[in-house]
Amino acid sequence: MPDYHDDLRLAHVLADAADAATMERFKALDLKIETKPDLTPVSEADKAAEELIRTSLKRTRPRDAVLGEEFGTEGHGSRRWIIDPIDGTKNYVRGVPVWATLIALTELGEGGDQPVVGLVSAPALNRRWWAAKGRGAYTGRSLSQASRLRVSQVESVRDASIGYSSLHGWEERGMLPGFLELTRSCWRTRGYGDFWPYMMVAEGSMDACAEPELSLWDMAANAIIVQEAGGTFTGLDGRRGPHSGNALASNGRLHEEVLAYLTA
Repeated sequence: MPDYHDDLRLAHVLADAADAATMERFKALDLKIETKPDLTPVSEADKAAEELIRTSLKRTRPRDAVLGEEFGTEGHGSRRWIIDPIDGTKNYVRGVPVWATLIALTELGEGGDQPVVGLVSAPALNRRWWAAKGRGAYTGRSLSQASRLRVSQVESVRDASIGYSSLHGWEERGMLPGFLELTRSCWRTRGYGDFWPYMMVAEGSMDACAEPELSLWDMAANAIIVQEAGGTFTGLDGRRGPHSGNALASNGRLHEEVLAYLTA
């Protein structure tokens, strides 16, 4: 099995630089915010963080391709870095500390373009999570100060804590009835949103989470972290990995049961 330690170390270096840039502008009164064509916000900090990461990758991994939320695709090759400079921009611009930089490395293999390294850094929460294929998933502030992540052992929806982002997306896609039935059947629901519920699934404090519409940069890092923590990450179509345009992450034990509610 390939050793992705150097790539993981690089992901931490990239995240350190992004954290410094994003925290410097967090809650700044003169923060510049624009509206993208899809009507979602982008701040100067989003762009600055992605530019920092891209510049570093050009120097350290010149043969690798890059896909980022703000500046698109650059380069070609079997390895590709996928970047979401600020996942949770709406939180960021309102001063809510639940946002993170997501960094993933994918490689072409039998299953297509799949994540092999993932890192999620949430500096305003003072939290970081990461994983590499076949090496497990961890949380801590550095590679040397980390604890192993493991998903929960809950086996039934009725005992499960389930996370989501909002009701609007489910309603927009005609999937609200199934989602509401799931919320009635489970033990507890919370609308944390963005990266955080996926990390809680990985660390075992939640049992499943789902979103009906996502981009690859929203999911790539989350997917490998959940999987390496012992969980399951698929689209709502049941396809494993982050390529379905939506996601269900779980501890694996109740994945099919949750999926049945959402696709009813």
